[in-house]
Amino acid sequence: MSIFTHIILAYFIFFLYFCTQFCSMANKRKIINDPVFGFLSIPNELIYDVLQHPYVQRLNRIRQLGLSYLVYPGAMHSRFGHSLGAMHLMHEAIASLRLKGVAITPEEETSAMIAILLHDIGHGPFSHVLEHTIVDGVTHEDISLLMMERINLDLHGQLDMAIAIFKNEYPKHFLHQLISSQLDVDRMDYLCRDSFFTGVQEGRVASERLLKMLDVRNDRLVVQVKGIYSVEKFLVARRLMYWQVYLHKTSVAAEQHLIKILSRAKELAHEGKDLFCSPSLRYFLYQHVTFELFSPTSEALEQYALLDDNDVLSAIKAWIASDDKVLSLLSRSFINRQLFRGELLDEPLTDAQKTALNKQYAAALGVAEKDAEYLWSEHVSTSNTYSEKADSIDILYSDGTVRDIAEASEILDLEALTRKPKKMYIFKYRIDGI
Repeated sequence: MSIFTHIILAYFIFFLYFCTQFCSMANKRKIINDPVFGFLSIPNELIYDVLQHPYVQRLNRIRQLGLSYLVYPGAMHSRFGHSLGAMHLMHEAIASLRLKGVAITPEEETSAMIAILLHDIGHGPFSHVLEHTIVDGVTHEDISLLMMERINLDLHGQLDMAIAIFKNEYPKHFLHQLISSQLDVDRMDYLCRDSFFTGVQEGRVASERLLKMLDVRNDRLVVQVKGIYSVEKFLVARRLMYWQVYLHKTSVAAEQHLIKILSRAKELAHEGKDLFCSPSLRYFLYQHVTFELFSPTSEALEQYALLDDNDVLSAIKAWIASDDKVLSLLSRSFINRQLFRGELLDEPLTDAQKTALNKQYAAALGVAEKDAEYLWSEHVSTSNTYSEKADSIDILYSDGTVRDIAEASEILDLEALTRKPKKMYIFKYRIDGI
């Protein structure tokens, strides 16, 4: 054969080898196309197995922003997408820290990625609504840890390190800070993602630059001084997103409306009324569920893991036909987006004002005064941008000194940054004259 033929043959063999290696890598690394960050990689089988667990897949059926879609129609994204995005940012953060000489083993990287992947796994339908209605003294943080422990049992203890990082019991504290602090990958993802899906541009943050500026000093995360403007924008974006999206008056009104529906349904269930609902929702409506009933292998946890947005919405649609007038009115108005009307209050209602309001509803709708309490709600919305008492955001200067962002920033006022503004509302069922 000629030299030319040998060269062609050599290139062909190389091409086959390249294709074989590429296909092998593709089989080992699953790729997910994310609308916010592009292609995300699932780097190993353990993370893939965690993703495939039913507890994690349930997050596909729970909206990230709860009822905010009633204000921003594009806000239909799931908690599963947020968890994937946060996991991706964790991978990027660790890669950035390694470039600066921070020692992080492959096992620690996988465990940190799993910990952030599971950080929101305990959320129930419509965010915090269930915590105020059908369970007593149980928070989504409690459930998240129990679910992580259950997945760890199913995977024969392979999540021990991830759970230790999540609980801040692992020696490298900065890994926990990446999961839960005032500048963590959780917040970076939800600001970017929620801004993208709601269209609220003020929430966009420079997550890529923030990650590039991260470093570690004395086992604590710091941000190089070159990144101080990105941190300032991050804090401003967080404040704007809270008041424009997370605490938008109509979103809060919808949440209070839903809380009243579920509270009324639970009262009727305790009175022995038969209500249409899924078996998992029935479990919580027809008995008093406290934290003591939960464990990694309990029926309470299994039933909770079956709950999603669909259970609640399908029940409310059926309750429109309820023979209980209050439940029917609340359910119909909720499904048809005739939500509670919100009004700002200068001070809390007095007992006399509450009694008068109940009498007005009772007379107008023909219901008992005690039942009229389900037709309105007082609520205080509050949020703080930054807390000096929590894990601070530390700025690293070129001379090695470290300063809190509240002191280092030239444009952010310390008092304004740490102040916790409040808005007091009354939310009322819509009826003429009330």
